Amino acid sequence: MVDGPVVAVRGEAYREVAPELARFRVTASARDRDRETTLTRLAERAAAVRALLDSADVDRRETGEVQVYPLTKRSGERVVAYQGRVTTTVTVTDFTALGELMLRLADQDQIEVAGPWWSLRPDSPVYRQARHAAITDALVRAREYAEALGARVTALVELADSGLNPQPMMTRAAFTMGGAVEDGRPELDLDPQPQSVQASVEARFTISEPVLN
Repeated sequence: MVDGPVVAVRGEAYREVAPELARFRVTASARDRDRETTLTRLAERAAAVRALLDSADVDRRETGEVQVYPLTKRSGERVVAYQGRVTTTVTVTDFTALGELMLRLADQDQIEVAGPWWSLRPDSPVYRQARHAAITDALVRAREYAEALGARVTALVELADSGLNPQPMMTRAAFTMGGAVEDGRPELDLDPQPQSVQASVEARFTISEPVLN
């Protein structure tokens, strides 16, 4: 049981920082009337993607989906062609050559590139900084309320985490096509989207007896 008056406050903090990760998807496709030809082309294009990624500075790549299926006429089950797709998700932390890498991949035959999507690392220190700032804000508010009453904060009674909410401002990058580079290839300039992180806490403090006039 708490003796004396108590002030309850909510502390909040907001941080807007540069992203730490960029992810994009690369999908290799193949289609032909012959199933073996479709599979061969799909394997060759997927291998070309892997070779290009092997030569690039990527932090992680994951094969997320492989699809091979027949295409039939609407009126029946007669197969008219075979379709195949292999999707790879790529994660990078060095953004300097990201646009060039995406263009090089998109320049391959029957390759689709989507993204990038920006984010923070799950263990980013930004989250810890936001939590600490939210606690500081709660304490400042409590002291301000106590001061308005002619009192002072004496002890912490309870502290509860209201949540830490990362809020990317946008899920996709805004990009512009620049002029041609020296070798004649187009240049893709990417603008990483800032990431916002919001933390909040609820706290209860005991205060000294107010001086009420």
